[in-house]
Amino acid sequence: MASSTDAGTLAAVFVALYAAHQVADHWVQTQHQADHKADPGWRGHLACAAHVATYTATAVAALILAVAVTGLSLHLGWTAAGLAVSAVTHHIADRRVPLRRMADALRKSPGWLERGGGLYALDQAWHVGWLFIAALLITIGG
Repeated sequence: MASSTDAGTLAAVFVALYAAHQVADHWVQTQHQADHKADPGWRGHLACAAHVATYTATAVAALILAVAVTGLSLHLGWTAAGLAVSAVTHHIADRRVPLRRMADALRKSPGWLERGGGLYALDQAWHVGWLFIAALLITIGG
């Protein structure tokens, strides 16, 4: 990471992305997107892509607000790269099969996954972990 990146910028970007994640995943996402984003075939991919598009737009809005209020200076290219990483990894997780395969490979209990909210917890942990990587990318060029 570039030496010009400071912890305050990283923290502000991460908080903006995390807040946007919560709003986009739980308020902005439509019921149709939530119900069909993991469906097989094009129907599922299109529902998931629509969700990821609104999710990313929410992240852009949060970053614009953070810049406007705090005066942060973000590099457009690195910001686009961070948002792209967030979007792609969000799509991967929300299709469910890749997450399920990772959980199986890590021998996560099927009972916990289904009844204990485990799949949702793994989904959210995946998203937040990648939001941190996205925040690091975004702040590299700042």
